[in-house]
Amino acid sequence: MSAPICLINNTEDGGLGVCGEALEILDQITQPVVVVAVVGLYRTGKSYLMNRLAGRQTGFPLGSTIESKTKGIWMWCVPHPLKKKHTLVLLDTEGLGDVKKGDEKHDIWIFCMAVLLSSSLVYNSLGTIDNTALEKLYYVTELTEHIKVKSKPKSDDEMYNPFLEFMRVFPSFVWAVRDFYLQLELDGKPITADEYLENALKLNPGNSKPDDLKSKTRRSLQEFFAVRKCFVFERPASSKKLVNMETLTDADLEDDFVKEADAFCSYIYNNSSPKTMRGGLGVSGRMLATLAQTYVEAISSGQVPSLDSAVESLAQIHNSRAVTEAIDFYRSEMIKRVKFPTETQQELSELHSASEKEAISVFIRDSFNDLDQKYQEQLQTQLDREYGELVKQNIEESRKLSRRVISRVFGPLEEELRQGTYLQPGGYSRFCRALEAAVQQYTWEKGLGLMSEEVLAAYLTEKSQVGSSILAADLSLSEAEQKIQEEKLKTDAVEQRKFYEQLIKDQQKSHEEHIKQLEKKLERERERSKEEILKMQDALNKKAERSRPRLLFSVFLEG
Repeated sequence: MSAPICLINNTEDGGLGVCGEALEILDQITQPVVVVAVVGLYRTGKSYLMNRLAGRQTGFPLGSTIESKTKGIWMWCVPHPLKKKHTLVLLDTEGLGDVKKGDEKHDIWIFCMAVLLSSSLVYNSLGTIDNTALEKLYYVTELTEHIKVKSKPKSDDEMYNPFLEFMRVFPSFVWAVRDFYLQLELDGKPITADEYLENALKLNPGNSKPDDLKSKTRRSLQEFFAVRKCFVFERPASSKKLVNMETLTDADLEDDFVKEADAFCSYIYNNSSPKTMRGGLGVSGRMLATLAQTYVEAISSGQVPSLDSAVESLAQIHNSRAVTEAIDFYRSEMIKRVKFPTETQQELSELHSASEKEAISVFIRDSFNDLDQKYQEQLQTQLDREYGELVKQNIEESRKLSRRVISRVFGPLEEELRQGTYLQPGGYSRFCRALEAAVQQYTWEKGLGLMSEEVLAAYLTEKSQVGSSILAADLSLSEAEQKIQEEKLKTDAVEQRKFYEQLIKDQQKSHEEHIKQLEKKLERERERSKEEILKMQDALNKKAERSRPRLLFSVFLEG
């Protein structure tokens, strides 16, 4: 994409809609996606960070007035600068808190959509992380009311913990503090931006009430987001320069600002994970398109988006599509590889096995949460049907071509039979020599396929009655003729047995290939799920550490 386009727009009735052009772009992306969304109050410089991640100076509109430029959610897809065969999807959201909108719930849904779609959520704010800043981030306290993990939690599921479930599926959280003007110190010692954030999120029982907005926000950030990171940016340039921010180069900006901006981009590139659903299920661009549609449809119908329902929708839509595309791939590959008729069944079998293996890979790549292998069984059934049709086509093409050659090669013999040339003494010997010569010429023909001998045998069987009539006039070679027929019948029986044995082998190889590729995919998904659990456990350990008594945090002004 050379420039961003709108993914989710604002409808005339105040709701949300999905833009078809953006869906078409996502639908073409079969690679895993790393989705980075930025949220925050309007006119805080969110779009600048997104442009920087895209490696561009312009793209998302920056604006230079108090008016909010971005409406809805805009999307920019670019190749990931570090992860090969991954796409970086940047989502710039409408500024929160715009008084002109007058609909607070609209802001909440924009915030929820950013959380649901992203693998890294960047919150952009001005000044410092203080009580006022935390109050403005109150949207995070309402996530449990506007997002469900399970559509219908089981009543006997005693281990179900909604906060842990949210932590497993929510994105990493990055707080970007803009125009930061304080010294990062604690008890007279320098601290990092991350330590600044974590100390700001600590609850102070003596100075705050558990139910006040600031405490809820702190607790929600700790409970929902397992991975948290902070960057503090000083003011990039003077107010006069900032009016033309889109035209400024790094040389026009403050060195410390540029350094922090580069560190921010480096962190996102290196640490933002590909988008996944529950259980570590990877998401591609086309799956992201389905997620956006599913969530917006739920919101538009007055329902609360459910992660489980989204997984079910993804599975139904993308597994059916994966089967179709795998079959289409198989057909196209066989059309390119097979030249009918093949000389042997083994040749067709080998081409089938190679194409089938790649088709299964296409399905495995695009399938989603096919736990009971329902769709893989559908694929197997359809592949068997496709191969069966190709076997029939191969046989028919070979028969047609062989019969045409029979008509041409044995044409002179047929003409002499019509004229009665062989119905005289010694005619049977001449008939057999003519027949043998025609058979030899036929066997020299190339590319007749696997049914060439069967067609020849059928023709010779048919002509055996004619030979019997000629033999009535000349019985000198009747014994030789019988031996030829016996040998032909034996050869035909052996070839038929080999043919069906090969079909059985093909089906067995096909089954083994399905199992092999499925086991590889399940192992990858188990590893991703294990990583999620370890990440969540690490966050819980950190939370336990933070709950121990510590010195109060203080921030000192410069000078």
